[in-house]
Amino acid sequence: MPTNTDGSFAPLTIIDQGGFAVGGTMVTTPGAFDPRNPTDPAGQTLHGDHARVFYQVPENPRPLPLVLWHGWKQDGGSWGRTPDGREGFQTMFLRRGFPVYALDQPRRGSAGQTTTGTTVDPVTTDQWFFNQFRFGLWPDPYPGGQFPPGEAAREQFFRSLVPDTGPLDGEVLADGVSALFDRIGEGILVTHSQACGFGWLAAMRNRHIKGVVALEPGSGFVFPVGEEPEAMPSAAGTLAPVTVPAAQFETLTRVPIVVYYGDNIPTEPTDIAGRDNWRPRLAMARLWAEAVNRHGGDAQLVLLPELGITGNTHFLQSDLNNTEIADQISKFLSDKGLD
Repeated sequence: MPTNTDGSFAPLTIIDQGGFAVGGTMVTTPGAFDPRNPTDPAGQTLHGDHARVFYQVPENPRPLPLVLWHGWKQDGGSWGRTPDGREGFQTMFLRRGFPVYALDQPRRGSAGQTTTGTTVDPVTTDQWFFNQFRFGLWPDPYPGGQFPPGEAAREQFFRSLVPDTGPLDGEVLADGVSALFDRIGEGILVTHSQACGFGWLAAMRNRHIKGVVALEPGSGFVFPVGEEPEAMPSAAGTLAPVTVPAAQFETLTRVPIVVYYGDNIPTEPTDIAGRDNWRPRLAMARLWAEAVNRHGGDAQLVLLPELGITGNTHFLQSDLNNTEIADQISKFLSDKGLD
């Protein structure tokens, strides 16, 4: 059991843990470094655009580790404790015997050292995120919703949001994650939200990725050139597919994939942008899974309410029923021989 009767966490034996950087680039300013003028960039280097990883290995580990890749406005901490202090997937899957690697993607969080600058714009957006992530319609949570209740949990969530320190570049992100799998070998990629689309890019380029678990993909749905669906409008904007050469797309069919979506996704258009934006995303995901399977792949799309699992937000990993979601993932991994 993850917790004791008094609510404290039960002991967990870790046989190895640590952190490291993978991937990235180095830029050099021409000239000669002068130690008497250290602020002159001439002759100096800058290491950036890498991913950073914190990993733990439990006692008697399973052969395939999980790599946890956070979503938009998040870093690796989104897989740890939930906003109300319960266990997140990072510890939950350690208890289930999986080595776990939680990463900060390039230009985010502890991997914020970038070689290309950007402007961090401190815009007030908390209420938009509350709606966008389907916690409810501000300020009211959805009835029966699984986001942890109370002001304290809401406060912790808002303070978990982090900015990008450089431009969002899918190639830079996929290269960083691919470099991680080059280092650790075979494993399972678990992505959330924005990372899911970039995760397809990583899975198409690295054969060490043996399975993909995607939690609520929001964009980056890849299709073979000539098979892409039309762009889908919504009150939040237009969702467009991403095209790749057919041969590249075929590499995505070599591993089992499961995609999960939660609750409160409308089936008809609405003028509430935070709700309506998920309607085309789910529709595009269905077409994407059909395309993968049409090409001989193994992609499952799971709408949790159809299983009787209701109330889930965009943050399946930290909802009140996250143990039940983890059970679904464990079953998938077992069914596909990935555990």
